Amino acid sequence: MAVIDVPGFVADLKDHAVEHGFHVHDERHFVESYSLRQTWEVDAHPEEGCDGPVDLYLSLEIDPRVLLGFEDMVMMLPDGEDPLDEYRFPLNFTWGLPPLPRGPDLLVAATELAGVGGPDLPLEVSAIDSIPDATEAPQRSLRVVAHQQVSLLRIREGDAVSCELLDRCLAVSRHLLGQAEGWID
Repeated sequence: MAVIDVPGFVADLKDHAVEHGFHVHDERHFVESYSLRQTWEVDAHPEEGCDGPVDLYLSLEIDPRVLLGFEDMVMMLPDGEDPLDEYRFPLNFTWGLPPLPRGPDLLVAATELAGVGGPDLPLEVSAIDSIPDATEAPQRSLRVVAHQQVSLLRIREGDAVSCELLDRCLAVSRHLLGQAEGWID
């Protein structure tokens, strides 16, 4: 018997994202046959950016050893007692933009995004410069990543991803959507 419902958590996460202004497009579930590691991916973007260039990819990585350790600990405890809150899964938020004809200055973009994400949502900003043709100017594709940890105990209790976190993710998405207009035109 499973002590947490990971597929149910992913379904709840999608619903919660919709409640906070996201439009969910797709979901994927991968299972590695040798190690039984799993990854759940959800594609989303702000509701107002359905035709826009900003995509948000949420990915939850399931390590079976962490899951089994949590289940073992729960089964050893008397009914009604919770284990220590030390079992966690990585939850990554990755924003992607297509090649931008007038890509941003990375330092400026990173500084602006740090203000939007705040201390609770540290953001990594990176870019890839590509040259489609030797005679063309380089185009910059932008990628922004936020690494979070979700508590298995909080998943079990149904409050693993806070409203504040999703609101910050929406603010980052909207900021990127607003800036992308200048980078594309």
